[in-house]
Amino acid sequence: MTTFVDRVELHVAAGNGGHGCASVHREKFKPLGGPDGGNGGRGGDILLTVDRDVTTLLEYHHRPHRQATNGKPGEGDNRTGKDGVDLVLPVPDGTVVLDKKGNVLADMVGEGTTFVAARGGRGGLGNAALASPRRKAPGFALLGEPGGAGDIVLELKTVADVALVGYPSAGKSSLISVLSAAKPKIADYPFTTLVPNLGVVTAGDTVYTVADVPGLIPGASEGRGLGLEFLRHVERCSVLVHVLDCATLESDRDPLSDLDVIEAELDAYGGLRDRPRLVALNKTDIPDGQELADLIRPELEARGLKVLDVSAVSRKGLRELTYALAELVSTARAARPKEESTRVVIRPGAVDDSGFTVTAEGEGLFRVRGEKPERWVRQTDFTNDEAVGYLADRLNRLGVENELVRLGAREGDGVAIGEEENAVVFDWEPSVTAGAEMLGRRGEDHRLDPIRPAAQRRRDREAVREESIRREYEEFDPFS
Repeated sequence: MTTFVDRVELHVAAGNGGHGCASVHREKFKPLGGPDGGNGGRGGDILLTVDRDVTTLLEYHHRPHRQATNGKPGEGDNRTGKDGVDLVLPVPDGTVVLDKKGNVLADMVGEGTTFVAARGGRGGLGNAALASPRRKAPGFALLGEPGGAGDIVLELKTVADVALVGYPSAGKSSLISVLSAAKPKIADYPFTTLVPNLGVVTAGDTVYTVADVPGLIPGASEGRGLGLEFLRHVERCSVLVHVLDCATLESDRDPLSDLDVIEAELDAYGGLRDRPRLVALNKTDIPDGQELADLIRPELEARGLKVLDVSAVSRKGLRELTYALAELVSTARAARPKEESTRVVIRPGAVDDSGFTVTAEGEGLFRVRGEKPERWVRQTDFTNDEAVGYLADRLNRLGVENELVRLGAREGDGVAIGEEENAVVFDWEPSVTAGAEMLGRRGEDHRLDPIRPAAQRRRDREAVREESIRREYEEFDPFS
């Protein structure tokens, strides 16, 4: 059974915002109580946060679909809907968040680091919030905005100061077991270590962490064996330790060729050439191993590498190794740029930024893009004529209609708001007058009457009545 997972694809869906409520206050002896529809609640966010108690992504491997709760709709009597509950997902320290194309969205290092993976939708406004001096009793409310949804990839890169690298069965797990309190699985067959092991080492006043990276083999950087999966765990380490097996039983291997192979794989992976190196000649408690170590030491030192003889069995050279690593780690920490506290940067929009764009696409089609127009469309109830008229007023005040006129749009041309996949398309009809003075009964808008025969007949009757009153007024002679 898999107990360690360092890469998963997570499907996240934030909560939808609750719909606003269209309600009129009703009370005895108060026939005109006014609108009292409450706003909808906000949808819950999906948050990733670093938790040091979590060491693997196994939980998300078994349950890759995560969804936050929706906001509750508003109610009458000015009652606001309840907000959705945020869903907090703990991840290990060192988790990298990527999109499906491989772009890095967040590099989560440090306890408590938080990233919003999907943001909940806004709640829709109730008709009480939409009331104005000219629109005293709106017969509509705004819909809740859908929550964000998508797929993200989580990759775990071990956060450690020192990485032990080398061939399988070179003795890395044995070495980390005696350097620290870590208890990795140890056996005399290759690929015993299937997961990176972490251990904490104390050398004087310096405390650092050591990672035992699973064995690398030729072709690891191209996906052969386990190397490609675990080379990423070397990226964050400040110091690399080549653990060379001086007592290997394989006739076609020797410590120098092992070092060349591992270095070639590290170069092919990239980004590790600047890390300081140290060579630990392991298993020198065996006579043949000590002889081989004495034989190859001059060659390694000629390459500029610091070489130490160690043995995990006899504890030979372990004290010197821990202090040598502590010195390299301290130097690397001192050279690291000093972290500055996060500053909140406010970037106001440009003075001439209208917040939307209109582009001509083909013959008789114009596309409107922008945060406000697209959000307004998502929150509009297109079954309610007054709500559609309110959307038209908002777009007109934003300047969309003037921009369409400037680009040469004609009556009947198609106007699409939003992306091509889920855009709302309608035929453009230039409006001469816009605003609440065009309103009729609650839930209606005279500009949309032609599509509703009953409303058109009612409008005709009102026009006849107004004409009759006008004639009576003209024929009335106050001096007769």
